[in-house]
Amino acid sequence: MIYLSQILGKPIHSVEGESIATIKDLVVRYGNEDHPPVIGLVARYRRRLFFIPRSQLKVFGSAGTQLRTDVLDLRPFSRREGEVLLAKDVLDKQLIDIDGKRVVRVNDVQLVEFNREWRISGADVSLQGFLRRLMPSGFYGSKKPVEVIDWKDVGYLATDSKTVTVQLKSSKDKLSRLHPVEIAQLAEALSPLHRTDIVESLDDEIAADTLEEMSTENQARVLEDLDGERAADLLEEMSPDDAADVLEELDDDKARELVALMEDEEKADVVELMFYENDTAGGLMTTEMVTFPQSMSAGQAIAELREMARTPHMIYYIYLTESEGSRKLSGIITLRVLILADSAERLEDLMRRDFQTVGPGEPAEEVALKIAEYNLLAIPVVDDKEELLGIVTVDDAMEILLPKRFE
Repeated sequence: MIYLSQILGKPIHSVEGESIATIKDLVVRYGNEDHPPVIGLVARYRRRLFFIPRSQLKVFGSAGTQLRTDVLDLRPFSRREGEVLLAKDVLDKQLIDIDGKRVVRVNDVQLVEFNREWRISGADVSLQGFLRRLMPSGFYGSKKPVEVIDWKDVGYLATDSKTVTVQLKSSKDKLSRLHPVEIAQLAEALSPLHRTDIVESLDDEIAADTLEEMSTENQARVLEDLDGERAADLLEEMSPDDAADVLEELDDDKARELVALMEDEEKADVVELMFYENDTAGGLMTTEMVTFPQSMSAGQAIAELREMARTPHMIYYIYLTESEGSRKLSGIITLRVLILADSAERLEDLMRRDFQTVGPGEPAEEVALKIAEYNLLAIPVVDDKEELLGIVTVDDAMEILLPKRFE
Protein backbone atom coordinates (compact mmCIF):
# COMPACT_ATOMS: atom_id res chain seq x y z
CA MET A 1 0.00 0.00 0.00
CA ILE A 2 1.28 3.45 -0.92
CA TYR A 3 -0.07 7.00 -1.09
CA LEU A 4 -0.19 9.22 -4.15
CA SER A 5 1.87 11.88 -2.35
CA GLN A 6 4.70 9.35 -1.96
CA ILE A 7 4.85 8.85 -5.74
CA LEU A 8 4.42 12.31 -7.24
CA GLY A 9 7.69 13.95 -8.24
CA LYS A 10 9.66 10.71 -7.92
CA PRO A 11 12.11 9.72 -10.70
CA ILE A 12 11.40 7.52 -13.69
CA HIS A 13 14.42 5.34 -14.46
CA SER A 14 15.40 3.84 -17.78
CA VAL A 15 16.13 0.13 -18.24
CA GLU A 16 19.77 0.92 -17.41
CA GLY A 17 18.75 2.78 -14.22
CA GLU A 18 19.29 6.34 -15.44
CA SER A 19 16.82 8.99 -14.24
CA ILE A 20 15.09 10.30 -17.39
CA ALA A 21 11.90 12.02 -16.14
CA THR A 22 9.68 12.52 -13.11
CA ILE A 23 6.17 11.38 -12.22
CA LYS A 24 3.70 14.23 -12.74
CA ASP A 25 0.44 12.33 -12.22
CA LEU A 26 -1.23 8.91 -12.22
CA VAL A 27 -3.97 8.04 -14.72
CA VAL A 28 -6.96 5.95 -13.60
CA ARG A 29 -9.65 4.41 -15.78
CA TYR A 30 -13.01 5.31 -14.25
CA GLY A 31 -15.86 2.93 -15.00
CA ASN A 32 -18.22 0.81 -12.93
CA GLU A 33 -15.56 -0.70 -10.67
CA ASP A 34 -15.50 0.07 -6.95
CA HIS A 35 -11.70 0.41 -6.99
CA PRO A 36 -10.57 1.84 -10.38
CA PRO A 37 -7.20 0.62 -11.75
CA VAL A 38 -4.13 2.75 -12.46
CA ILE A 39 -3.53 2.42 -16.20
CA GLY A 40 -0.37 4.50 -16.41
CA LEU A 41 1.35 7.70 -15.44
CA VAL A 42 1.98 11.15 -16.82
CA ALA A 43 5.74 11.70 -17.08
CA ARG A 44 7.44 15.07 -17.14
CA TYR A 45 10.69 15.79 -18.96
CA ARG A 46 11.52 19.50 -18.88
CA ARG A 47 8.29 21.06 -20.20
CA ARG A 48 7.07 17.98 -22.01
CA LEU A 49 4.30 15.80 -20.59
CA PHE A 50 3.82 12.33 -22.05
CA PHE A 51 2.01 9.12 -21.12
CA ILE A 52 3.65 5.85 -20.03
CA PRO A 53 1.25 2.88 -19.80
CA ARG A 54 1.36 0.61 -16.73
CA SER A 55 2.50 -2.31 -18.93
CA GLN A 56 5.83 -0.52 -19.62
CA LEU A 57 6.68 -0.17 -15.92
CA LYS A 58 8.89 -2.84 -14.41
CA VAL A 59 9.03 -1.30 -10.93
CA PHE A 60 6.39 0.95 -9.39
CA GLY A 61 6.61 2.23 -5.83
CA SER A 62 7.41 5.04 -3.41
CA ALA A 63 11.02 5.18 -4.66
CA GLY A 64 9.87 5.87 -8.21
CA THR A 65 9.57 3.64 -11.25
CA GLN A 66 11.77 1.77 -13.67
CA LEU A 67 10.90 1.09 -17.28
CA ARG A 68 11.00 -2.35 -18.88
CA THR A 69 11.61 -0.82 -22.34
CA ASP A 70 13.52 2.06 -23.88
CA VAL A 71 10.86 2.60 -26.55
CA LEU A 72 8.57 5.42 -25.42
CA ASP A 73 5.78 7.39 -27.07
CA LEU A 74 6.79 11.01 -26.47
CA ARG A 75 3.72 12.59 -28.03
CA PRO A 76 2.17 15.23 -25.72
CA PHE A 77 -0.19 13.70 -23.18
CA SER A 78 -3.89 13.99 -23.98
CA ARG A 79 -6.58 12.69 -21.66
CA ARG A 80 -8.97 10.15 -23.14
CA GLU A 81 -12.64 9.64 -22.26
CA GLY A 82 -13.15 7.90 -18.94
CA GLU A 83 -9.71 8.79 -17.56
CA VAL A 84 -9.16 10.56 -14.25
CA LEU A 85 -5.88 12.19 -13.16
CA LEU A 86 -5.40 11.55 -9.46
CA ALA A 87 -3.36 14.67 -8.67
CA LYS A 88 -5.27 17.07 -10.92
CA ASP A 89 -8.81 15.73 -10.51
CA VAL A 90 -8.87 14.20 -7.02
CA LEU A 91 -6.38 15.85 -4.64
CA ASP A 92 -7.91 18.77 -2.71
CA LYS A 93 -11.30 18.11 -4.30
CA GLN A 94 -14.51 17.46 -2.38
CA LEU A 95 -16.27 14.13 -2.46
CA ILE A 96 -19.42 12.63 -1.01
CA ASP A 97 -18.85 9.87 1.52
CA ILE A 98 -21.96 7.71 1.13
CA ASP A 99 -21.38 5.67 4.30
CA GLY A 100 -20.71 8.75 6.44
CA LYS A 101 -23.33 10.88 4.63
CA ARG A 102 -21.00 13.87 4.48
CA VAL A 103 -18.90 16.00 2.15
CA VAL A 104 -15.15 15.80 2.78
CA ARG A 105 -11.96 17.03 1.13
CA VAL A 106 -9.36 14.63 -0.27
CA ASN A 107 -5.92 15.18 1.28
CA ASP A 108 -4.27 12.11 -0.23
CA VAL A 109 -5.14 9.02 -2.25
CA GLN A 110 -4.37 5.51 -1.03
CA LEU A 111 -3.35 2.85 -3.56
CA VAL A 112 -3.01 -0.93 -3.15
CA GLU A 113 -1.54 -3.60 -5.40
CA PHE A 114 -3.91 -6.44 -6.22
CA ASN A 115 -3.32 -9.17 -8.81
CA ARG A 116 -0.40 -7.19 -10.29
CA GLU A 117 -2.57 -4.10 -10.69
CA TRP A 118 -2.47 -0.90 -8.67
CA ARG A 119 -5.93 0.34 -7.74
CA ILE A 120 -7.45 3.24 -5.78
CA SER A 121 -8.35 1.82 -2.40
CA GLY A 122 -9.41 4.96 -0.58
CA ALA A 123 -9.29 8.69 0.05
CA ASP A 124 -7.32 9.97 3.03
CA VAL A 125 -9.35 12.84 4.51
CA SER A 126 -7.33 13.27 7.71
CA LEU A 127 -4.89 16.01 8.69
CA GLN A 128 -2.15 13.39 8.51
CA GLY A 129 -2.82 13.01 4.80
CA PHE A 130 -2.33 16.73 4.31
CA LEU A 131 0.88 16.80 6.39
CA ARG A 132 2.25 13.82 4.43
CA ARG A 133 2.14 15.94 1.29
CA LEU A 134 3.76 18.99 2.89
CA MET A 135 6.69 17.38 4.66
CA PRO A 136 9.62 15.47 3.19
CA SER A 137 9.39 11.75 3.89
CA GLY A 138 12.39 11.90 6.20
CA PHE A 139 10.66 14.41 8.48
CA TYR A 140 7.14 13.07 8.43
CA GLY A 141 6.74 10.35 11.03
CA SER A 142 3.33 10.92 12.64
CA LYS A 143 1.91 7.86 14.34
CA LYS A 144 -1.57 9.32 14.56
CA PRO A 145 -4.22 7.22 12.83
CA VAL A 146 -5.33 8.28 9.38
CA GLU A 147 -8.95 8.40 8.22
CA VAL A 148 -9.33 6.70 4.87
CA ILE A 149 -12.70 6.43 3.12
CA ASP A 150 -13.09 3.24 1.11
CA TRP A 151 -13.36 4.27 -2.55
CA LYS A 152 -16.44 2.09 -3.02
CA ASP A 153 -18.24 4.49 -0.65
CA VAL A 154 -17.41 7.54 -2.78
CA GLY A 155 -20.75 8.64 -4.17
CA TYR A 156 -19.56 11.67 -6.08
CA LEU A 157 -16.25 13.37 -6.80
CA ALA A 158 -16.47 17.14 -7.28
CA THR A 159 -13.81 17.37 -9.96
CA ASP A 160 -13.67 20.02 -12.68
CA SER A 161 -12.88 17.37 -15.27
CA LYS A 162 -15.33 16.51 -18.02
CA THR A 163 -14.97 12.88 -16.94
CA VAL A 164 -17.43 13.75 -14.20
CA THR A 165 -20.15 12.48 -16.57
CA VAL A 166 -18.47 9.09 -16.65
CA GLN A 167 -18.12 8.77 -12.91
CA LEU A 168 -21.70 9.87 -12.30
CA LYS A 169 -22.98 6.89 -14.31
CA SER A 170 -21.41 4.63 -11.71
CA SER A 171 -22.28 6.90 -8.78
CA LYS A 172 -26.03 7.18 -9.41
CA ASP A 173 -26.90 3.91 -7.68
CA LYS A 174 -24.78 4.87 -4.66
CA LEU A 175 -26.44 8.26 -4.28
CA SER A 176 -29.89 6.73 -4.76
CA ARG A 177 -29.39 4.67 -1.61
CA LEU A 178 -29.63 7.88 0.41
CA HIS A 179 -32.81 9.67 1.38
CA PRO A 180 -33.60 12.71 -0.83
CA VAL A 181 -33.18 14.94 2.24
CA GLU A 182 -29.63 13.61 2.68
CA ILE A 183 -28.83 13.98 -1.03
CA ALA A 184 -30.10 17.57 -0.96
CA GLN A 185 -28.04 18.45 2.12
CA LEU A 186 -24.90 16.98 0.55
CA ALA A 187 -25.54 18.64 -2.82
CA GLU A 188 -26.06 22.03 -1.20
CA ALA A 189 -22.65 21.71 0.48
CA LEU A 190 -21.05 21.66 -3.00
CA SER A 191 -20.69 24.34 -5.66
CA PRO A 192 -23.67 25.16 -7.94
CA LEU A 193 -22.00 23.33 -10.84
CA HIS A 194 -21.62 20.10 -8.89
CA ARG A 195 -25.06 20.50 -7.31
CA THR A 196 -26.56 20.45 -10.81
CA ASP A 197 -24.42 17.45 -11.79
CA ILE A 198 -25.82 15.46 -8.88
CA VAL A 199 -29.46 16.27 -9.64
CA GLU A 200 -28.91 15.60 -13.33
CA SER A 201 -27.48 12.13 -12.59
CA LEU A 202 -30.53 10.93 -10.63
CA ASP A 203 -33.72 9.34 -11.91
CA ASP A 204 -36.59 11.82 -12.37
CA GLU A 205 -38.50 10.79 -9.24
CA ILE A 206 -35.50 10.90 -6.91
CA ALA A 207 -34.17 14.07 -8.57
CA ALA A 208 -37.54 15.81 -8.06
CA ASP A 209 -37.72 14.69 -4.41
CA THR A 210 -34.16 15.95 -3.91
CA LEU A 211 -34.98 19.31 -5.48
CA GLU A 212 -37.98 19.71 -3.18
CA GLU A 213 -35.66 19.45 -0.18
CA MET A 214 -33.41 22.28 -1.40
CA SER A 215 -33.92 25.98 -0.86
CA THR A 216 -36.04 27.69 -3.52
CA GLU A 217 -33.01 29.70 -4.62
CA ASN A 218 -30.95 26.56 -5.22
CA GLN A 219 -33.86 24.84 -6.93
CA ALA A 220 -34.04 27.71 -9.41
CA ARG A 221 -30.28 27.64 -10.00
CA VAL A 222 -30.34 23.92 -10.79
CA LEU A 223 -33.33 24.19 -13.15
CA GLU A 224 -31.67 27.08 -14.99
CA ASP A 225 -28.57 24.95 -15.58
CA LEU A 226 -30.43 21.83 -16.73
CA ASP A 227 -31.58 21.11 -20.26
CA GLY A 228 -35.07 22.58 -20.76
CA GLU A 229 -36.81 19.24 -21.39
CA ARG A 230 -35.21 17.65 -18.31
CA ALA A 231 -36.07 20.66 -16.15
CA ALA A 232 -39.71 20.45 -17.28
CA ASP A 233 -39.78 16.71 -16.49
CA LEU A 234 -38.60 17.42 -12.95
CA LEU A 235 -41.19 20.17 -12.49
CA GLU A 236 -43.88 17.65 -13.49
CA GLU A 237 -42.59 15.21 -10.86
CA MET A 238 -42.48 17.83 -8.11
CA SER A 239 -45.47 18.70 -5.93
CA PRO A 240 -47.48 21.44 -7.69
CA ASP A 241 -46.93 23.91 -4.83
CA ASP A 242 -43.15 23.38 -4.87
CA ALA A 243 -43.09 23.65 -8.66
CA ALA A 244 -45.08 26.90 -8.51
CA ASP A 245 -42.72 28.35 -5.89
CA VAL A 246 -39.58 27.64 -7.92
CA LEU A 247 -41.12 29.00 -11.13
CA GLU A 248 -41.80 32.26 -9.25
CA GLU A 249 -38.08 32.35 -8.40
CA LEU A 250 -37.01 32.07 -12.07
CA ASP A 251 -36.94 35.02 -14.42
CA ASP A 252 -40.13 35.40 -16.46
CA ASP A 253 -38.70 34.20 -19.79
CA LYS A 254 -37.22 31.03 -18.29
CA ALA A 255 -40.39 30.30 -16.34
CA ARG A 256 -42.53 30.66 -19.48
CA GLU A 257 -40.16 28.38 -21.41
CA LEU A 258 -40.37 25.60 -18.81
CA VAL A 259 -44.13 25.89 -18.34
CA ALA A 260 -44.58 25.58 -22.12
CA LEU A 261 -42.59 22.31 -22.06
CA MET A 262 -44.70 20.74 -19.30
CA GLU A 263 -47.52 18.26 -19.95
CA ASP A 264 -50.98 19.86 -19.93
CA GLU A 265 -52.33 18.17 -16.78
CA GLU A 266 -49.34 19.02 -14.56
CA LYS A 267 -49.07 22.47 -16.14
CA ALA A 268 -52.68 23.31 -15.23
CA ASP A 269 -52.15 22.43 -11.55
CA VAL A 270 -48.99 24.52 -11.31
CA VAL A 271 -50.30 27.56 -13.19
CA GLU A 272 -53.43 27.61 -11.00
CA LEU A 273 -51.27 27.94 -7.87
CA MET A 274 -49.10 30.72 -9.32
CA PHE A 275 -52.00 33.20 -9.07
CA TYR A 276 -51.87 33.20 -5.26
CA GLU A 277 -49.58 35.29 -3.07
CA ASN A 278 -46.79 33.31 -1.38
CA ASP A 279 -47.76 34.38 2.14
CA THR A 280 -51.36 33.15 1.88
CA ALA A 281 -53.09 29.79 2.20
CA GLY A 282 -53.37 29.71 -1.59
CA GLY A 283 -49.62 30.22 -1.90
CA LEU A 284 -48.96 27.41 0.60
CA MET A 285 -51.45 24.86 -0.68
CA THR A 286 -50.94 21.93 -3.02
CA THR A 287 -53.49 20.39 -5.36
CA GLU A 288 -52.07 16.92 -4.70
CA MET A 289 -54.90 15.31 -2.75
CA VAL A 290 -57.40 12.47 -3.03
CA THR A 291 -61.08 13.31 -3.53
CA PHE A 292 -64.02 10.90 -3.87
CA PRO A 293 -67.80 11.43 -4.02
CA GLN A 294 -69.46 10.73 -0.68
CA SER A 295 -71.76 8.13 -2.26
CA MET A 296 -68.85 5.79 -2.95
CA SER A 297 -68.39 2.68 -0.78
CA ALA A 298 -65.25 2.04 1.25
CA GLY A 299 -64.38 -0.94 -0.95
CA GLN A 300 -64.71 1.13 -4.12
CA ALA A 301 -62.53 3.88 -2.61
CA ILE A 302 -59.75 1.45 -1.71
CA ALA A 303 -59.93 -0.07 -5.21
CA GLU A 304 -59.67 3.44 -6.72
CA LEU A 305 -56.62 4.22 -4.61
CA ARG A 306 -54.92 1.06 -5.84
CA GLU A 307 -55.64 1.93 -9.45
CA MET A 308 -54.36 5.50 -9.25
CA ALA A 309 -51.44 6.04 -11.61
CA ARG A 310 -49.98 8.60 -9.26
CA THR A 311 -50.99 9.12 -5.66
CA PRO A 312 -49.88 12.08 -3.53
CA HIS A 313 -46.61 11.65 -1.63
CA MET A 314 -48.47 11.78 1.68
CA ILE A 315 -52.11 10.74 1.96
CA TYR A 316 -53.38 11.98 5.31
CA TYR A 317 -57.07 12.35 4.59
CA ILE A 318 -59.58 11.54 1.86
CA TYR A 319 -61.71 14.57 0.89
CA LEU A 320 -65.35 13.81 0.03
CA THR A 321 -67.46 15.87 -2.33
CA GLU A 322 -71.26 16.07 -2.67
CA SER A 323 -71.34 14.13 -5.93
CA GLU A 324 -69.26 12.86 -8.84
CA GLY A 325 -67.73 15.84 -10.65
CA SER A 326 -68.56 18.26 -7.84
CA ARG A 327 -65.87 20.15 -5.94
CA LYS A 328 -68.08 21.14 -3.00
CA LEU A 329 -66.53 19.67 0.13
CA SER A 330 -68.99 17.75 2.30
CA GLY A 331 -66.75 15.68 4.58
CA ILE A 332 -63.35 14.22 5.44
CA ILE A 333 -62.30 10.68 6.27
CA THR A 334 -58.90 9.53 7.55
CA LEU A 335 -57.03 6.82 5.72
CA ARG A 336 -57.08 4.69 8.89
CA VAL A 337 -60.89 4.78 9.11
CA LEU A 338 -61.17 3.91 5.42
CA ILE A 339 -58.91 0.88 5.71
CA LEU A 340 -60.67 -0.48 8.81
CA ALA A 341 -64.21 0.06 7.46
CA ASP A 342 -66.43 -2.67 6.06
CA SER A 343 -66.08 -2.59 2.28
CA ALA A 344 -69.85 -2.11 1.79
CA GLU A 345 -70.11 0.95 4.04
CA ARG A 346 -70.73 4.23 2.26
CA LEU A 347 -68.20 7.01 2.77
CA GLU A 348 -70.90 9.49 3.80
CA ASP A 349 -71.65 7.25 6.80
CA LEU A 350 -67.99 7.24 7.83
CA MET A 351 -67.00 10.84 7.15
CA ARG A 352 -66.56 13.69 9.60
CA ARG A 353 -68.85 16.59 8.80
CA ASP A 354 -67.32 18.94 11.35
CA PHE A 355 -63.83 19.98 10.20
CA GLN A 356 -61.57 22.99 9.93
CA THR A 357 -61.06 24.88 6.65
CA VAL A 358 -59.30 28.04 5.52
CA GLY A 359 -59.84 30.45 2.65
CA PRO A 360 -57.20 30.97 -0.09
CA GLY A 361 -56.47 34.52 1.03
CA GLU A 362 -55.94 33.69 4.71
CA PRO A 363 -52.43 34.68 5.94
CA ALA A 364 -49.95 31.80 5.87
CA GLU A 365 -48.96 32.20 9.52
CA GLU A 366 -52.59 31.97 10.68
CA VAL A 367 -53.05 28.82 8.59
CA ALA A 368 -49.93 27.28 10.13
CA LEU A 369 -51.10 28.16 13.65
CA LYS A 370 -54.50 26.59 13.00
CA ILE A 371 -52.83 23.36 11.85
CA ALA A 372 -50.72 23.33 15.01
CA GLU A 373 -53.59 24.21 17.38
CA TYR A 374 -55.91 21.50 16.06
CA ASN A 375 -53.12 18.90 15.65
CA LEU A 376 -53.90 18.46 11.96
CA LEU A 377 -51.81 16.77 9.32
CA ALA A 378 -53.45 18.85 6.59
CA ILE A 379 -56.19 21.46 6.26
CA PRO A 380 -58.44 22.00 3.22
CA VAL A 381 -58.53 25.33 1.41
CA VAL A 382 -62.01 26.22 0.15
CA ASP A 383 -63.53 29.17 -1.68
CA ASP A 384 -66.70 31.14 -0.85
CA LYS A 385 -68.86 28.35 -2.30
CA GLU A 386 -67.15 25.75 -0.07
CA GLU A 387 -65.53 24.22 -3.15
CA LEU A 388 -62.21 22.48 -2.52
CA LEU A 389 -59.21 24.30 -4.03
CA GLY A 390 -56.35 22.41 -2.38
CA ILE A 391 -54.80 21.51 0.98
CA VAL A 392 -52.01 22.89 3.17
CA THR A 393 -49.93 20.09 4.72
CA VAL A 394 -48.22 20.04 8.09
CA ASP A 395 -44.71 20.12 6.62
CA ASP A 396 -45.47 23.44 4.92
CA ALA A 397 -46.89 24.75 8.21
CA MET A 398 -43.70 23.75 10.01
CA GLU A 399 -41.63 25.85 7.62
CA ILE A 400 -43.69 28.88 8.65
CA LEU A 401 -43.59 28.23 12.40
CA LEU A 402 -40.06 26.93 12.92
CA PRO A 403 -37.24 29.44 13.37
CA LYS A 404 -35.07 29.68 10.25
CA ARG A 405 -32.12 27.98 11.91
CA PHE A 406 -34.17 24.81 12.51
CA GLU A 407 -35.88 24.45 9.12
